[in-house]
Amino acid sequence: MTDACGILGDGSKAVKIHNLIKAPENTAESILRRESWDASKPATVYITPERMPDGSPCKAATVILRTRGCAWWWKSGCTFCGYFNDVRDDVTVEDLFQQWDEAKRKTNNFEGCSMVKVYTSGTFFEDSENPVEWQEHVLRETYSLGLHLVVEAQAHLCKPEKMAWLAERHPGATIAIGLEAYDDSVLRFHVNKGFTTKTWRKAVTNLRSNGLRVKTYLIFKPPFMSEGDALEHTSKWLVDVAPLSDEVSVNPMNIQNRTVVDRLFRNREYRPPWLWSLVEMIQRTHESTSGNNARIIVHPTAGGKIRGSHNCGLCDEQVVASIERYSVSKDISEFRGLDCDCKAIWKTEIESDINLPTPLGSGRNRRGLELDLMRAP
Repeated sequence: MTDACGILGDGSKAVKIHNLIKAPENTAESILRRESWDASKPATVYITPERMPDGSPCKAATVILRTRGCAWWWKSGCTFCGYFNDVRDDVTVEDLFQQWDEAKRKTNNFEGCSMVKVYTSGTFFEDSENPVEWQEHVLRETYSLGLHLVVEAQAHLCKPEKMAWLAERHPGATIAIGLEAYDDSVLRFHVNKGFTTKTWRKAVTNLRSNGLRVKTYLIFKPPFMSEGDALEHTSKWLVDVAPLSDEVSVNPMNIQNRTVVDRLFRNREYRPPWLWSLVEMIQRTHESTSGNNARIIVHPTAGGKIRGSHNCGLCDEQVVASIERYSVSKDISEFRGLDCDCKAIWKTEIESDINLPTPLGSGRNRRGLELDLMRAP
């Protein structure tokens, strides 16, 4: 039967999707790309407006460093994360100190900044990714300069002893955890995150007990999920995680090179979220989340572009601006009067996704080989 219809495959041994799609670290192309980066220079340094933990406006320096990359990526990797494109596996501790010095030079020792975000394409305090002496130097120096520090981490690496060590060197720092989805099935089958929601809750407890702040990342519309499901699920996740977080950042999917979602996108089997979905999510959750102390941030990276969250092209700029204003003002009236002809198309897609048996979506951009679509769970 299988041979006759081919619906379930040809009987050959299954291959991990990680090995089929992710850029393998041992290919000549990947090695050449990684080694082309200057290991003594950070990937990028820039300054943006931000808000301090007390809500006051400030300037924040963002420093993205070239490190060995995320330990989870070397084992497997998340389906959507393309940060491995910017790492070098031969980075030394001397290189990292030079990168840090270069970041200070570019910002004149963080002049005018009250906050610094240090991103390492992985977990800042993971010892196999970043040498301990460099971690300690950054923690102590930013604290001595009076800068509020934001670093990123995976939940399972927020161990009690490490959090106590970090809090001793930079009290009150913010630890941003990429939870992505408050659902174990989504974490496993859509995101390939490598930890569970229980692990995240333990991490929150460890951070709180050491006086550290919790920032939670959620992703809107991971791969293998329809637009309608993404709207339903993420709205629920946002309400659920807000009481446990100091900040929640909802990140609409943007297509990063050489990832699982990039391959789906190139095969026209995935469309980044509609901006209208983000507006609807905010409107649905505003009343429930406004009673919490958590700051809700929605920032459409590459908003209005084909690889980022977008609408029809005519209304994108206006809708993106309204979403970003809401992240600052918390005022739902930012969306008053927003409209466009494409909103009816979006609404029809949402209704179809929720009411029809199309788990991966019913939108026009969900295309591909007909046999592949039939095989979709």
